[in-house]
Amino acid sequence: MINKRLFSLWVLILCVLFLSSCLPKEIPPPSRPAKIAVVLGAGASRGFAHVGVLKVLESQKIPISLIVGTSAGSFVGSLYASGISAYELQRIALALEKNDLADLTFPDNGFIRGEKLENYVNRMVRQTPIEKLRIPFRAVATNLQTGSEIVFGSGNTGKAVRASCSIPGIVQPVWISGKPYVDGGVVSPVPVLAAKQAGADVVIAVDISAGVGGSIPQGILETILQSIDIMYAKIAASQTVYADVIIAPRVSNIGSGDFDKRNEAILEGEKAATLALPRIQQIVAKLREEGRLR
Repeated sequence: MINKRLFSLWVLILCVLFLSSCLPKEIPPPSRPAKIAVVLGAGASRGFAHVGVLKVLESQKIPISLIVGTSAGSFVGSLYASGISAYELQRIALALEKNDLADLTFPDNGFIRGEKLENYVNRMVRQTPIEKLRIPFRAVATNLQTGSEIVFGSGNTGKAVRASCSIPGIVQPVWISGKPYVDGGVVSPVPVLAAKQAGADVVIAVDISAGVGGSIPQGILETILQSIDIMYAKIAASQTVYADVIIAPRVSNIGSGDFDKRNEAILEGEKAATLALPRIQQIVAKLREEGRLR
């Protein structure tokens, strides 16, 4: 009797094991594709360094899923996000004149209106709104009334970039939906957290807030710009600590108004990006191993 019971139990166990092997295996959900963001910081004429950084990333085929820019970074970033190649950006940068962007006016909250900059950007991106640019793009500005950061992810590209570039005291504030906006660098010169909030898994931050190079400012405009440079450098560190890679071109000797040093800035951007490349490639290789990048 006992042997019969043991035999029946053994048969039952075998049946359970057989049936369980026939059940469909649970398939783990596929990992979400990784999003690599490039964050382009504020720094006026030092922003030409962003062009050099993008040249290196593009030449190495680093996949960029998102671009977030503040001030000069929003200007360069918007054009690149529209589909203009980094090498074409360099050609544009070297041909750019101050008069292409600056529309001087009698000082009233600023010496420059900013309409030329807005129109230039919209012309270059072929009037494409932010949400329809080839690469997802965000422009960071500061609400002048509340002091809060605002991230533009839709709407008029040129106007958003104009707001992001409206350096207080230099460029007049931009009014959007009844609210005044100025340079995003006032609160977020290297907007790493804005990229994280937009879903970035990996952030490559380009920090051109290099402080000052020891020169004595001449006149009110240079004094304002140098004061803002100091502010950028002090604030930037609060966000760059959250970046996965920090690219910091050596541009401290380039003043915010040194338009004639654009080629030097581009070269410094290339050098800094090249130094950071091994770390970037390591991250990309790991994501590809995990099947999160094509």
